[in-house]
Amino acid sequence: MAQAQMHAAHTTSLTIPAGPVPRADRSLWKDAWRQLVANRLALGGLIVILIFLFAAIFGPLIAPYDFLEQNIKDALQPPSAAHWLGTDANGRDIFSRILYGARSAALVAITTTAISLLIGLFIGMAAGLFGGRTESWLMWMTDITMSIPVILLAMLINTALKYRATDYFDLMYTKTRNPFFLNTWWLDFLLVFVAIALISWPGYARLIRGQVKTTGKALYVEAARSIGASDRRIMTHHLAPNSLGPVIVAVTHGMGGAVLLESSLSFLGIGIQPPNASWGSMLSDSLSLWRSFPHLMIVPAVTIAIIQIAFIFLGDGMNDALNPRQRRR
Repeated sequence: MAQAQMHAAHTTSLTIPAGPVPRADRSLWKDAWRQLVANRLALGGLIVILIFLFAAIFGPLIAPYDFLEQNIKDALQPPSAAHWLGTDANGRDIFSRILYGARSAALVAITTTAISLLIGLFIGMAAGLFGGRTESWLMWMTDITMSIPVILLAMLINTALKYRATDYFDLMYTKTRNPFFLNTWWLDFLLVFVAIALISWPGYARLIRGQVKTTGKALYVEAARSIGASDRRIMTHHLAPNSLGPVIVAVTHGMGGAVLLESSLSFLGIGIQPPNASWGSMLSDSLSLWRSFPHLMIVPAVTIAIIQIAFIFLGDGMNDALNPRQRRR
């Protein structure tokens, strides 16, 4: 009797429950998101960047004044209830100009990063996949571009293209008298896009080339080759998706760098210039007055610094989240 009870109890303890066994809801991206949210610095950077993007999209709707509106009677006013961040030498509201400048900075950051990433993606994948002379030539071109100082190369590209484009538009207006050729505010953006994109792609190219060289040795890539998959399919369906994590981190840092580089070019007078709003041009306009009116320089300088630091924190947090070897324990 006792042996029968012991056998029944043992059988009961080994009984497998009916139905599927629930599994923990985990994936790479969900784990990365949990890791990112747990990182306070990265989360703070993400919040700041979201506010920055919100200001870029809806800034003109929430700005209390038109960023071009001038009122000489209110020139060089300190921060007050009427003008939260004060006014500049032309009586323009600085808070409104900061909001409009956010649109310029975000547009440059997103566009130039996208263009740079596409160029780097093509060159890096081609170098990593084909190897040989193709890789040597592409990496030689990448190293040459990286060896030139960034600001110097951007200035060279921008100034070389700007004067040619301006002369062409002046000539076309003389011939056609079309007012379109006088309103060239968009030309500053186009030249900044080209200048920054042409100096920012080498970092992406080297990163993607390294990822492709590593991922290209994986068994699933060899299996795809063995069944006759084309190089294009291997690049788009295998190499690109598996290199996504490090690229996302690089893009985050790249957007912060693009904001800083655009401000630097505008500060030097070869980037986005009036009537467009730019944080860099706001700094340049305040050089002769900032000792007496420090808010003219403090506001745009602190804004640029906060955005730059936010991108750095977010990029470091994403690196910890997407790279298991870098995760903080």
